[in-house]
Amino acid sequence: MSIDWGHFTPYTALAGGVLIGLAVTMLLLLNGRIAGISGIVGGLLRPVKGDLGWRLAFVAGLVAAPLLFRLWTALPPVQVDAGWGTLIVAGLLVGIGTRYGSGCTSGHGVCGISRWSPRSLVATVLFMAAGFLTVYFVRHLF
Repeated sequence: MSIDWGHFTPYTALAGGVLIGLAVTMLLLLNGRIAGISGIVGGLLRPVKGDLGWRLAFVAGLVAAPLLFRLWTALPPVQVDAGWGTLIVAGLLVGIGTRYGSGCTSGHGVCGISRWSPRSLVATVLFMAAGFLTVYFVRHLF
């Protein structure tokens, strides 16, 4: 995957971060829920009565946001430099990791660290270290 550095601005990144922060804060304060994507989607796979609506709305918002954004400007091109096999294995490994880690980077990294959760701090450090090591091994040793 590559980033179009010619169109990257710190202002759009800051705006995106502020929007994510506001969204997770509102979900926590108004609904008492953590905005961890793996937990939200996992709850859709094992639905509990009365718990389905907000999860569907959250996932629908994730899908709708780029479609609405496209009304104002062109979406940046996405280029993934991996084959389907690699993407499938990577997705399965991420899914297994989120089960073992009791959450994903959005749940631990955004929501957990902002609540000063020691477990989330450790999980996020381990997520990042695993990512750094994976990139190093794939790009420099294989």
